[in-house]
Amino acid sequence: MSNPEQERKDQQGGSNLLSKLKVSGKIIEFKSEGEEKLVCPYCGSTTFIFDYENGQVICAKCGSVVLEHVIDLRPEWRAFTAEEKETRARAGGPLNRLTSEALTTTIDWATKDASGKELDIKRKLEILKYRKWQQRVRVQTSYERNIIQAMNELSRISSQLGIPKACVDEAMGVYEQVLTKGLVRGRSVEAIVAACLHMACRKIGMPRSLDEISQYTRASRKEVARCFRLIARELGVRLPLSDPKLYVPRIVEQLKLSGEILKEALNILEQAKRKGLTAGKDPAGLAAAAVYIASLLRGEVRTQKEVAMAAQVTEVTVRNRYKELARELNIKIPIK
Repeated sequence: MSNPEQERKDQQGGSNLLSKLKVSGKIIEFKSEGEEKLVCPYCGSTTFIFDYENGQVICAKCGSVVLEHVIDLRPEWRAFTAEEKETRARAGGPLNRLTSEALTTTIDWATKDASGKELDIKRKLEILKYRKWQQRVRVQTSYERNIIQAMNELSRISSQLGIPKACVDEAMGVYEQVLTKGLVRGRSVEAIVAACLHMACRKIGMPRSLDEISQYTRASRKEVARCFRLIARELGVRLPLSDPKLYVPRIVEQLKLSGEILKEALNILEQAKRKGLTAGKDPAGLAAAAVYIASLLRGEVRTQKEVAMAAQVTEVTVRNRYKELARELNIKIPIK
């Protein structure tokens, strides 16, 4: 027979432990790999407390220990700011999408040993041979060679355009899909890379037009546009339309205009969008015209040539969009 006094003490001890853990622990639900909820075998509850110090999973209702010796996956260090967290972290993903290249040691081009002494000519030739063989062994298949060539081209274009790493990674992911489907064969790698980069910019919302990207590649704009349409069709990608508002901050910054101009230009584009004036128009041209109108209204006048150069469109485009927006939105432009 069970002792009532002992049961009362056990329940009291379990409740004390539970109240102690409720202060420091967090009530959560555990799921297995099959998405099945962990259920307490004693009371049927599905809410538990994870005791990180003792490695135990405790029922939040009855205080029974359901799991023991659970590994704590948290870091052993503490960080109070984002800078501390970044400097103290010792793990993370590879530097690039090629894991094999990111995890191998590269032979340096230095001609000195560990103590700083210059190597003799025999040792230099030996290290040169090692370096050459390392580069050959690292890339063995045609797929890897194509990927590395595309990565070098993508890095060159993105550095010249100032495109962030997130967009570059997205473009590399698109290129890997294109390479797997065999769409690169018979086509220029430069054109395919430029098309993938433009597609990634459209996905993320980066204001980079096809004309801008085509300026930094050896492929023509026509060829890049043809590859872009091919990739979108074969991969079944449905891209959102480019928003002219994304181009406004860059144009305003290049023209050294104030925040009032930025706000006024965004307001003009919002009115134009509500009236359906942005459909089928070049977003960069619309943004340039809105900035030009805002500069005239606010007194920080810039010429059409300056605005066109900042937006990388022609003066005729700025003039036509400017006249159309001013007429349809009934904007009274002050005469200087």
